[in-house]
Amino acid sequence: MKKLLCIILLICTFALLTACGEKTPEAVDEGFKPALDTETECKITVAGSYDNFEALEAEFDRFNEFYPNVQLSYVKLDDYSNMLGTVLGSNDKPNIFFSYTWMIGNDQYKTVVDHMEDLSDSALGLDLSCIRPGLINHDAQDRVMLAPVFSRTYGMLVNNDLFEKEGLSIPATWTELMKVCEEFRSKGYSSPMMGYSLKSSSSFMNTVAYPLFTATLSENPDALSKANKLDPSAGEYMRPALETVEKLMQNNCIDLNECDKIEDNYTKVILRFFEGDVPMMICTADTVSGTKKRESQSEAFTKTPFNYTFAPIPLTEEGSYFIDSPSIEFSVNKDCDNLDMTNEFMRFLITKDELNQMASVKRLVTPTSDLSLDSVYAPFGQVPAERIISPEELGITDQLTVQIRVAAFQVARGEITIDEAVKKYGSFE
Repeated sequence: MKKLLCIILLICTFALLTACGEKTPEAVDEGFKPALDTETECKITVAGSYDNFEALEAEFDRFNEFYPNVQLSYVKLDDYSNMLGTVLGSNDKPNIFFSYTWMIGNDQYKTVVDHMEDLSDSALGLDLSCIRPGLINHDAQDRVMLAPVFSRTYGMLVNNDLFEKEGLSIPATWTELMKVCEEFRSKGYSSPMMGYSLKSSSSFMNTVAYPLFTATLSENPDALSKANKLDPSAGEYMRPALETVEKLMQNNCIDLNECDKIEDNYTKVILRFFEGDVPMMICTADTVSGTKKRESQSEAFTKTPFNYTFAPIPLTEEGSYFIDSPSIEFSVNKDCDNLDMTNEFMRFLITKDELNQMASVKRLVTPTSDLSLDSVYAPFGQVPAERIISPEELGITDQLTVQIRVAAFQVARGEITIDEAVKKYGSFE
């Protein structure tokens, strides 16, 4: 027995020493093999609207393990949407840039789209199959001009400790949500649910209404066609979503006056939630991405930390929807310098391992097919497949999203009635 034990210990020690050996670049990502001269010297710039992009800069470092002489940098463009077209044709034109599906087919962004490279070109060698198909946009010529880097969804930050303290369960249906809000109010919580409400863009009203409107349209192809064409008759399909928003307000689930004190839909929303007295904060995953970094910025959270998750809002008796759509996408400037190395970096980045790694650092939902989720998003892993909806796959246009966004905002604020909103479909700006 002693001899057998010694042999086992020797085998374990050898395995441990082998595992601790220095990693080679190939061990970092076995799926990537350099296709160009690894001694190449050049510069690659990624332009975007983020103030900083630490997750991407980490990818720069990993790429430099293969190509040590390639200088990669990220720059933020001021007034991004308006300046992008001009910058792409300038002397300092970026190699890669943030792009959005609403740019496709939009005359205002024709210059931008004209600079986009077709990423589906087999000669580039990009493995787009690692991305969930529902996130990939195909234009009229079946080209892929944008590669999803992060995806987003809609839901609510949940203070799990408050639910436990008050002896309540996280709601899974609309009826349960109404009951939970009533219970919290009876215990002294004036606004069981909160969210950003000063402007229609990224307001909590849209976060509630958009998933329901999308779900309604997904069940009726004719309705979707009318809605995309801004046919006024499609306004009737907004009614279930608008009624849900109105009921949240009428049932005192949300105190609009308190919500109006939140100055922006990102940092201020997070810091308000970290005060610890809000059971449910309505927002998108884009907002959730900033939570980890801001835990230390909140005096209240630092003093009294609590467990929280991001959960879908149970808008129906059948439960919640997981709206799976792109958050940030990358396009390649086909007129940039060092195009070959730019495509090589994209080939490196658009892989399951790298996209998952970047999503983990940024705390956003990965766009990859395996949908590995950060623990904060764990509740979304429980949404059944039949209730996962991809607006990209449906073909929902940006003009359509404007209609439900503005309509829900105005209805919730009491500026118009639901009937008036339905009749105005196609005219909201």
